[in-house]
Amino acid sequence: MHDKITYHWGNSHLQIVLGGRIALRIKALYWGEFVLTLGMATIFLLQSLPLLSDIVHFISGMGATFLYVLAAYRFVSRMMYKEEVWLDEECLMVVNATPFKRKVKKYLWVFMGPLHYAGKLPKTDHPLKGQCYDYFGFETQEQLIQDIHDEGNLYFNYEGYAVRFARGVYSWDAEEMVRIMKLYAGRSLKLAPEWKQLMQQTSYDIEDEV
Repeated sequence: MHDKITYHWGNSHLQIVLGGRIALRIKALYWGEFVLTLGMATIFLLQSLPLLSDIVHFISGMGATFLYVLAAYRFVSRMMYKEEVWLDEECLMVVNATPFKRKVKKYLWVFMGPLHYAGKLPKTDHPLKGQCYDYFGFETQEQLIQDIHDEGNLYFNYEGYAVRFARGVYSWDAEEMVRIMKLYAGRSLKLAPEWKQLMQQTSYDIEDEV
């Protein structure tokens, strides 16, 4: 379901490539939206033919073209989304990239609070959860919406704001990822108390750092 997390050690940095890490049901939803939008665009296009017969047909044709471009842009951006984390002596950088844009945010170690593992954000259960008459699957739909808008399972506070990253990285991968981050950054990376329970102690002992 997920791309494998890879680690690249440089002379003065550590690069962690998280990949896309999109759940299969989210991919299915993206495919559904893509096909639905293409269908709507095709209907507009067929209704607009011939394009140059009058202004109404021309506008319909332009609308169809816009829908095709929008569908392709959203689909490719979502399906080919990639996330990376870079560490060096001064800062941690979070990189979010699609084929169309690349966003880099830099956070200095000295202003970073402890690193937390959030997992899935807690939500209020739907009133029909667990009821045999939840025929429309409202609870499942709410969980799906939460997965779509997931901003990341790791976070830290930076100058009064919570910074979330590592989308789709759950506890079994987060443990290894944080160990390697700590191995590189040392005391620059502060860990929140919950890591004592989340991480199994190995030859690299983090207990004194949490």
